[in-house]
Amino acid sequence: MFAVRFERFGPPEVLAVGGLPEPHAGPGEVRVRVRAAGVAPVDLALRAGASPSSEQLPLPHIPGVDAAGVIDEVGADVTGFAAGDEVFGAVDVSRLGGAAAEFAVLAFWAAKPPSMSWEEAGAAGTSVETATRALDRLGVRTGTTLLIDGASGGVGSVAVQLAVARGGRVIGTGRPESHPFIAGLGAVPVAYGPGLAERVRALAPGGIDLALDVAGAGSLRDLIAITGTPASVLTIADFAGPQLGVGISRGELGGEPDGRHGLALAAALSAEGRFRVPVRAVFPMDRAAEAHAAAARGPRQGKVVLAAPPAHGEHDGAASM
Repeated sequence: MFAVRFERFGPPEVLAVGGLPEPHAGPGEVRVRVRAAGVAPVDLALRAGASPSSEQLPLPHIPGVDAAGVIDEVGADVTGFAAGDEVFGAVDVSRLGGAAAEFAVLAFWAAKPPSMSWEEAGAAGTSVETATRALDRLGVRTGTTLLIDGASGGVGSVAVQLAVARGGRVIGTGRPESHPFIAGLGAVPVAYGPGLAERVRALAPGGIDLALDVAGAGSLRDLIAITGTPASVLTIADFAGPQLGVGISRGELGGEPDGRHGLALAAALSAEGRFRVPVRAVFPMDRAAEAHAAAARGPRQGKVVLAAPPAHGEHDGAASM
């Protein structure tokens, strides 16, 4: 099969497209012919050799943890899905990649609704799973006022919409140029940086119940001051959190057993017109190096996606973005 791969760690230019053996679905898994694969921050770190997990990678390695495609192989113990079904999801956490290829094996997935383009679906998996798990851990529900630090990124933009769908009021930080984008997601935008606590208090004089850090920009002390307690703050990006009493949800790779529930909910909200996966750039797989370079640059308003051509006889689903 064709696959994006790298044989050594380094800059985006180490990525190339070549032939590798096809993977096969194991128990509880499905294999898809990939139509789109998201480019996640963890993919960049692993490729650069900057992640502790890079040492675990056998080379050559196929990057990508998120994918959408058409099922062509169903593993044992899988029910409710069959060859030909259009799905989106993510690979098994232990594989650290494998999505940016002609075929990928998914560990958790949901049916792709017609309302969701292939590009959106390919970028959704771990962002939805990570955001869902973080909101669950915080206990976001109707009436919650939630501050999301980093509301315009891949996970932040998804978390905003899922929190709003739960009945929460969301205030989201971002650069001033990203404020219209954040407002379009359903959050009240606010500039990050010095003076954040004062700006947030002006927007929410009744107080902030909970805060979620998805940016890892060193804001945890401010978030504690805003909510009044470390117990009301969760981070997925700042691993200094425990030193401040802040909880950590390590969600970059997803794959928890209940991941399908979050994806199914996102699919249902998409079908109702209440959820979208912001996509800021799409590249064909043979331009994966350009995609990785773009993903590392700002403004980070949504996800970068690698697109694969449809196989003979397949259709495009929802219109491309």
